[in-house]
Amino acid sequence: MESLLLPNPSVSCRLLQHRSLCPKKTMRTCRVAAGRTRCAMDVPMGGRAWNPDTIPKFTRMHVRDPYKRLGVTLDASEEEIRGARNFLLEEYAGHERSMESIEAAYEKILMASFQKRKKSKINLRSHIKQKVEESPPWFKKLLEFFEIPPTEVILRRAFLFAFMGAWSVMNSAEAGPAFQVAISLAACVYFLNDKMKSLGRACITGFGALAVGWVCGSIVVPMIPTFLLQPTWTLELLTSLVCYVFLFFACTFLK
Repeated sequence: MESLLLPNPSVSCRLLQHRSLCPKKTMRTCRVAAGRTRCAMDVPMGGRAWNPDTIPKFTRMHVRDPYKRLGVTLDASEEEIRGARNFLLEEYAGHERSMESIEAAYEKILMASFQKRKKSKINLRSHIKQKVEESPPWFKKLLEFFEIPPTEVILRRAFLFAFMGAWSVMNSAEAGPAFQVAISLAACVYFLNDKMKSLGRACITGFGALAVGWVCGSIVVPMIPTFLLQPTWTLELLTSLVCYVFLFFACTFLK
């Protein structure tokens, strides 16, 4: 193609003598328009100049409801909302105000969802506190013997008794895990004495938790179907696992 022609050219000249852009053998036709020189290569095929007003605009840009702006329902999932937002961003890419409107609606929905979850947690705590206050006096008196320690303390003691349970299962014997139960009882008494500051009371509480756990285990374990249990798991082993649970709760949540 020897040259590119503009509609109704007014001025012709040679432009861009650089070899990579405009070879010497190629003629470029230019015109002076609106006080500046414009090359015909700036004009796309068809003879029409590029117009930024032709970029599609988001029609729901001024809709106040963020759900309606993104075109999703109120019960839409996070994946659906995120997918609608990404689709609209691709559809109206290049129009800054449209993209800002889409992003603003998406952020508004996320903030409302966060506030709703936070409010539901607060309402749950208030509901539990209200139920406790409305409970009978004997139940309130019973709750005075319990406390909720820090999460770190709960996890450490849960790990200790879970380790004792795994040790008992891996080294099961016909006589039962007597050594592991003794260590668990000693640990329970130690933790209780650390809170109660009374070794006698800690020992009574620890042995009481062990006794209750052994009785409950002796009642519950025989009810478990045999096909769910390993042949090497004896009654003493399974009962000791129940005792570990009672010892854990005693030394962790009792005051």
